[in-house]
Amino acid sequence: MYISDTGKFVHARRRLQRWDAAIDALGARLVFYGKAIVHIPGAVVSHPGEALRLVAEISMGSGALAMIGGTAAIVGFMTLATGSTIAIQGYSSLGNIGIEALTGFLSAFINVRIAAPVIAGIALSATLGAGATAQIGAMRIAEEIDALESMAIRPVPYVVSSRIAAGMITIVPLYALALAASFVAGRFTTVVIFGQSSGLYDHYFSTFLNPVDVMWSFIQAILIALLVMVIHTHYGFTASGGPAGVGSAVGRAVRMSLILVVLVVLLVSLALYGGNGNFHLSG
Repeated sequence: MYISDTGKFVHARRRLQRWDAAIDALGARLVFYGKAIVHIPGAVVSHPGEALRLVAEISMGSGALAMIGGTAAIVGFMTLATGSTIAIQGYSSLGNIGIEALTGFLSAFINVRIAAPVIAGIALSATLGAGATAQIGAMRIAEEIDALESMAIRPVPYVVSSRIAAGMITIVPLYALALAASFVAGRFTTVVIFGQSSGLYDHYFSTFLNPVDVMWSFIQAILIALLVMVIHTHYGFTASGGPAGVGSAVGRAVRMSLILVVLVVLLVSLALYGGNGNFHLSG
């Protein structure tokens, strides 16, 4: 009986230690997020050249990636494909019940509220976020961050906050491009490929395109970009274990950011449209 009680005590103690370690890690992560966000204005003022360089790198890419336009091209092509898919499925499904004229309504409704924020968030995580994790992780492994500290340069504002600021600066034009691409793709697919009247499509599209929904869609995109940047920069800043550790950090960061992208869209949609869809459809 004594041995059994001792074993239970040891097991409970180890489990408590694991919980303590998890709470400590969460606290350290939240402190890092807060420091990175608070230092954004100072990073832009103190290191404007670095911030400007990161804006250009994030939006148009660097090296071989610049040949296709970097994040802007990837976000644009992904939302083009999404807008076309919504138009194809909407025209086909609505045509089965004889109301394919409402395809413009689906394009204005689904793209703004759900599709564009999710696809843009996925693209940002896979391009902008993964690149930030890999770059910062490589700096950590190569001891470049330690070198910055030895030169009395605070690494969080210079390395992390400047990247978050660059992401916040570029997200608005990038998301505007994403929305425009989804709208153009939906209209092209419905009008040019399926042959629907352009006036009919434009009528239902403009009728159900709510400017308030567009505003909330941009707010979702900004919040998603902020979460993606702070998550990926944290994983890169705390990377360890050589090149393999950097690759593992990129994978964990992408997994976490994708979960939060979908969660943000879910919660915002539930809060805004859960009780009232903000539209009235009648014959």
